[in-house]
Amino acid sequence: MLNPLCIISEVNPVNRIDQVFGELRASGSTALIPFITMGDPDIRTSVDIIKTLVQAGADMIELGVPYSDPLADGPVIQRASERALRHQISIVDCIQVAEDARNAGADVPFILFTYYNPVLQLGLDRFFELITSKGISGLIIPDLPIEEDEEMRGLAEQAGIHLIPLVAPTSHDRVKRIAAKARGFVYCVSSLGVTGVRSDFHAGIEEFLQSVREAASVPIAVGFGISSREQVQRFEGQADGVIVGSAIVRKIEEVLPLLADPGRREEGLQHIHDYVSALKG
Repeated sequence: MLNPLCIISEVNPVNRIDQVFGELRASGSTALIPFITMGDPDIRTSVDIIKTLVQAGADMIELGVPYSDPLADGPVIQRASERALRHQISIVDCIQVAEDARNAGADVPFILFTYYNPVLQLGLDRFFELITSKGISGLIIPDLPIEEDEEMRGLAEQAGIHLIPLVAPTSHDRVKRIAAKARGFVYCVSSLGVTGVRSDFHAGIEEFLQSVREAASVPIAVGFGISSREQVQRFEGQADGVIVGSAIVRKIEEVLPLLADPGRREEGLQHIHDYVSALKG
């Protein structure tokens, strides 16, 4: 019997992430890739925020699965995860958001950002069945090292879904090893430590990005700490994509009272729209 994942991969061989990067390259543009925490403050609002991000110019979106021990995340995203988990948001709920948002008109690639434990608890077969059927294009699993990702990578490739690696400034040999296996794009960490808004980045960031680009056969995107149009512009000539997470999650946190008020909900969404639109320029 044929594996259903193989059938899906054959029917839709071109990943949406590859399509978008190809279109942007042809127009000389850089991808803006926002990150938001699913279920913050609730699932319905997450769908509305995703629609708002697309209207503001987002080219693809990272859907963050809330987790109780997010080792790579700073205090802003930790608080967002805590708010979401109060409503018992599960990884299944987060995956469903991709389909709900696309049905609502958000036609961009979705990348699921999750720690490995929720995937294991769900089970790999069930996990890939869900993300394939709901239209997830990519995966980022920050606590899955390259030395232990063989099974996950094989299943992802079989399903036509890109397992996107993170790479921080390290030895040239390790950068080459990570970049050689990359699919979709390489997520270049611009700042050492956890996520969070920063005024500056580590020394040698330009040389680091250049070394990753030379080693990679796929696009590169830079993230961790980016929060302003000026910072986005700084990286537009050096990377194919710019990822903004904590700054957008913080903006959502700021407008939570508006989002909770039916009479001012659209005002809250407009604040998010205006911020992301300014990042896009």
